[in-house]
Amino acid sequence: MKFINELREGERVGEIYLCKQKQSAVTKNGKPYENLILQDKTGTIDAKIWDPNSQGIDDFGVLDYIAIVGDVNSFAGALQISVKRVRCAKEGEYQPADYLPVSENNVDEMTQKLLDLIHSVQNPHLSELLTRLFIDDKDFFQKFKSHSAAKTVHHGFIGGLLEHTIGVARLCDFYAQIYPVLNRDLLITAALCHDIGKTRELAPFPLNDYTDDGQLLGHIVIGTEMIHDIIRDELPDFPGLLENELKHCLLSHHGELEYGSPKKPALAEAIALNLADNTDARMETVTELFGAASAKKEWLGFNRLFGSNLRKTEDV
Repeated sequence: MKFINELREGERVGEIYLCKQKQSAVTKNGKPYENLILQDKTGTIDAKIWDPNSQGIDDFGVLDYIAIVGDVNSFAGALQISVKRVRCAKEGEYQPADYLPVSENNVDEMTQKLLDLIHSVQNPHLSELLTRLFIDDKDFFQKFKSHSAAKTVHHGFIGGLLEHTIGVARLCDFYAQIYPVLNRDLLITAALCHDIGKTRELAPFPLNDYTDDGQLLGHIVIGTEMIHDIIRDELPDFPGLLENELKHCLLSHHGELEYGSPKKPALAEAIALNLADNTDARMETVTELFGAASAKKEWLGFNRLFGSNLRKTEDV
């Protein structure tokens, strides 16, 4: 099988992929076409069926495994496939494990790192909150470990939420060591909890798409409500001010109102969390972009997220 991260511009591909999304559209000239997102364990790629009524284009739906023949080309700096033929793949023609992206890091090792961070929190109220959420609630933690951290931009794979959370918390731990102004227990707790709402914002794989709650509320509000509910129902002695400080960190962790945060950071810990979240997300995005690029390619083309044409550095 030729995986998506192995595709190169100018080649013809004939493979089976998971159809993650399918949407009908119309060109400026009024001609119908189909927008697709195809997926395997290495990532996703946009695809187009420019003539959906032509011979060789069979019926298929979202989350079907489809056998396609098409040409790989480039548009706006990203690869896409122009599909010429497509049919539903038959059972036995594919292995489902080839189509679910998975973290390259060991889940058990990441779990232990998360538990070590939890046990490092000394404040009894925050420690108990983390224990109730990540240790006592086995169903939640199972979802958390297998969830992605995003639909496409960064950590969009099984185990991505766990990996991203650890990355953010480790950065916060470093910040707390060099900036005494930071309350480490509050910051680490906020880091571990900042994206828990994504377990409800995004559906599990293979869909990994926004739920109704995700569309209507978003993970920032959902996660804050989850913390509020645990404290209200299970931790009656939790200090009110500490609860509000923790919820503020969650509510402001995207940093700006236009990025989806209901509040801008007003605490040192909230500022640090925003910086750590942004750093880990951006560096993972760069890592995934470089990983998907050809080994011989230096300039990757203009990237809208970074507003720049990115380039790999020379190997030392």
